[in-house]
Amino acid sequence: MNVVIFGKGFGKPRQLNLSGLTAGLAIAVLVGLVISAGFAGGYWYSAKTGSGVSTTTLAGLTGELQQQRQNIAAIRQGNEDTLDALSIRIAQMNARVIRLDALGRRLTQMADIDDGEFNFNSDPALGGPEEPMAAGSNVAVPEVVDAMQSLGQQLSNREAQLDVLESVLMNQNLKERVYPQGRPVGSGWISSYFGKRTDPFTGKAANHTGVDFAGKNGAEIVAVADGVVTWSSDRYGYGIMVEINHGSGYSTRYAHNSENLVSVGDEVKKGQVVALMGETGRATGPNLHFEVLHNGRRVNPVRFIRESSK
Repeated sequence: MNVVIFGKGFGKPRQLNLSGLTAGLAIAVLVGLVISAGFAGGYWYSAKTGSGVSTTTLAGLTGELQQQRQNIAAIRQGNEDTLDALSIRIAQMNARVIRLDALGRRLTQMADIDDGEFNFNSDPALGGPEEPMAAGSNVAVPEVVDAMQSLGQQLSNREAQLDVLESVLMNQNLKERVYPQGRPVGSGWISSYFGKRTDPFTGKAANHTGVDFAGKNGAEIVAVADGVVTWSSDRYGYGIMVEINHGSGYSTRYAHNSENLVSVGDEVKKGQVVALMGETGRATGPNLHFEVLHNGRRVNPVRFIRESSK
């Protein structure tokens, strides 16, 4: 097969003689070039128009997807942090509620209130008809946080009020403990009252500064209020005597004892045995001479004895 090639650079036309193997190779090369060009054109056309999405658009969508994933991760982390903070806050409020319950139980005991009136050992009773919530009324996290802050303020106010109530009750209880009240002996009878009487030794009219309880030698004598011992020794006319200062201007004296069981400076509690009955000093027999003083002045002990809660 003869192929004639024309061109300005060749001068005159040239003729190539293609025959046999040479012709086959030339045709194969030409067919390969045509097929390669077809594949390349088809790929380029498919990339541009075949899927409807260009490479640039696909890259942009991939970037947006990655950004959204990062945003979701940030939101999830923020929610976890918020839940952790809420858990800590709930634990703190629960601890405060436990403290308030303990304080309420103590105040109930101090105030001597019936158990059924204020029961801090169980949840408060609730009631009322059930009303379904409207659709779409879910409570958002910020609203929960606001509600918890409001509840925390209420708890703080309740704590302050209960603390004040506790202080008042403790002061009342302290006053009751230091206020002279009750009989200084467990057995015996009043043999001589406060005020004017006939002196048992002279037979003349005299002023009796206390109340006498006749009884047996060795009978127990108890303090009628909390206080501190300011005298525990022999005293002219009184014999062996104990004097207790109760504060608020009150003090009591227990005289004619056979033995004192407390010393000066000792703290004593109401009902504690402080001495044993005797007949020391100016006495005609075993008895207790009991005096109550207020701001240094002797007062009638009978009204304190009668005010006993026993």
